[in-house]
Amino acid sequence: MATKVVMEALSPTMEEGRLVKWNKREGDHVAKGDLLAEVETDKAVMELVARGDGVLRRQLAAEGETRPVGDLLAVIAAADENIDALVSGAKAPSSAPIPSALSSSPSASSAAQRLGNAAPAMKNNPPPMPEPPTEQPRHATENGERLRSSPLARRLANERGLELEQLQGSGPGGRIIRRDIEAAMQGGGAPAASRSATAGRAPASLADFDDIALTPIRKTIAKRLAESIGPVPTFYLTAEFDLSHVGELREAMAAAGDEYKVSFNDIVLTATAKTLAQHPEVNAHWLGDRIRRFHRVHLGMAVAIPDGLITPVIFDADRKRLRDIARESRELALRARERKLTPEEYTGSTFSVSNLGMFGIDQFTAIINPPETGILAIGAVADVPAVVNGALSVKKHLRVTMSCDHRVIDGATGALFLQTLRRLLENPLMLVY
Repeated sequence: MATKVVMEALSPTMEEGRLVKWNKREGDHVAKGDLLAEVETDKAVMELVARGDGVLRRQLAAEGETRPVGDLLAVIAAADENIDALVSGAKAPSSAPIPSALSSSPSASSAAQRLGNAAPAMKNNPPPMPEPPTEQPRHATENGERLRSSPLARRLANERGLELEQLQGSGPGGRIIRRDIEAAMQGGGAPAASRSATAGRAPASLADFDDIALTPIRKTIAKRLAESIGPVPTFYLTAEFDLSHVGELREAMAAAGDEYKVSFNDIVLTATAKTLAQHPEVNAHWLGDRIRRFHRVHLGMAVAIPDGLITPVIFDADRKRLRDIARESRELALRARERKLTPEEYTGSTFSVSNLGMFGIDQFTAIINPPETGILAIGAVADVPAVVNGALSVKKHLRVTMSCDHRVIDGATGALFLQTLRRLLENPLMLVY
């Protein structure tokens, strides 16, 4: 019996997905649970697996195409089974889908054209492109083993014309990840194959403009933030903290060994979690007809990724030690940048923190992520002159701005929250007590 392969909702907020890569080709035998394709959702690159056994008879979406949830992507059936009724009303694959990052990428567009040409002609479809179908190279090592690489690394390599077999992976078990692609580009620029593919084209600088297609994550960011900045009555509270003792604590911990090293951000995350536990009126969601106050603190931490922003969650953050939060935040940030987070790892936050201090930003305001009712914007830690007991000295100062949903958080409520946060950050031994 034939099995439909549809665009599945691979994340709780997913409305559409972009087909990054087909891992099976038409005519391949497929077993239930086999990896069929890689799909870019509004948050990460996820795996689409087969829901039945048989032969991949027809592919109805090209690599690079964006399809809504529920759209038919392919059909799995027995080799001699009639599938005309299933595909008769289905949308045909685009012959030249626009990739999400570089719409002018020659490797991406030609791959999409090859896939479009490989699909059998259907009624009322335009004639196929004249380029003959070309077999997709299957990446493997010299000893025949499958080359290990992240979906993001494969996509970037394809867009930049890099051969994965020529790269040395620095990830776990020799896995090729994003930084290996970036290192290859910085080390030698675009390879000869990529340069020859673009020969004869006018330089990009001569064009009037470039249209960059929206990725699923960028569409979601636009939609979610439009829901926040307009309807949510937001006010802002800014405070400046003395982090001199935090600096001393970091130096003492680093002196105890590398395994004890923590960043300013780790300490701020820990202090924020402890503060939220003491102020449940801030650790809340606005649900329209009611306010939900949480007994557990699930702290979201904004992480910048190539296509936008994602907020992985440290669950029960108020119950974890500083060292645990430091380790978990690093692991989550790495997985976020590699687009390998699962939906369970970036949903369910009760309050969020956004830190741009590492970019030299002194102060900024962050946009609340509904239904959360607050977010903390962290600036840079800076050495500033201060007068202590009549003498001039240098102190480490941090400026934070809290965005508050006035439907839930009043001015005094937010001020008391920052007051508690100040006490913890200016006396950081309370965090390791």
